Amino acid sequence: MQFHFSFTRAILIFLGSLLAGLIGALVGLGGGIMVVPMLTIIFGFPISFAIGVSIISVIATSSGAAIAYVRDRLTNIRIGMFLELGTTLGAVSGAFVAGLLAPNLLGVIFGFILIISAVPLVFKIGEEFPQRVHNDRWATALHLASSYPDRTAGREVAYQVRRTPFGLAMMYLAGLISGLLGIGSGTFKVVAMDTIMSLPLKVSTTTSNLMIGVTAAASAGIYFSRGDIPPLVAGPVALGVLAGALLGARLLLYMSNRILRVIFVPVILISALEMILHGLGIGPF
Repeated sequence: MQFHFSFTRAILIFLGSLLAGLIGALVGLGGGIMVVPMLTIIFGFPISFAIGVSIISVIATSSGAAIAYVRDRLTNIRIGMFLELGTTLGAVSGAFVAGLLAPNLLGVIFGFILIISAVPLVFKIGEEFPQRVHNDRWATALHLASSYPDRTAGREVAYQVRRTPFGLAMMYLAGLISGLLGIGSGTFKVVAMDTIMSLPLKVSTTTSNLMIGVTAAASAGIYFSRGDIPPLVAGPVALGVLAGALLGARLLLYMSNRILRVIFVPVILISALEMILHGLGIGPF
């Protein structure tokens, strides 16, 4: 399928991707949460192309933000690497299954997954730090508990981890979704760490940012081999998302967990509605 491509269109894609990278870095979802709707609904690309390019944007978001988050001790590397066992296996599985599903069906699935992901966080929107959390056996054995410096609270925040096996199972599902839909599976990763494992939201989003790049890289080769990553689109998307991710990484330091949730929930719901309508053929574009 051929598309008219111009310098103006490339600039618009770059600017949209910059915003996607900024929001993706703040809420740990990767640029894909906005890149896929942007490319399909606004620019009219097939969803298979949008998903392939989104995989590249997810890697760019992770690369740009993860360095800053690790340096500022917000990311829990031990938790991230442990949970990647589930997400990487799921990502490879999802990438193979994606070629068997209809594009419109993928759009509808994308939207409903985002809505489901937002529901548990609505009930925790006013929570700043998790309360009454104690390590389970897995967390104790793997030394997953840690602390991070919170500039908004003005102190070192210590936290523990619970329901680790359920979190790992959720990560396989997150990886499967990443391979299917090219969204970096950040939605399910953040929900799993924040709601199931009871980590502070800043730790959940920053650890998710570290993980999404690994998950996306596991399935990127499959999309590239199918020809679903057009270079003229992937280039401005990757540059824009990377610039946005670097900016978002700096802004996160000065935001509270409550503010992050206020940003997180509407972004998911708006993107979900757009993709469901578009997948059903009744969208506004």
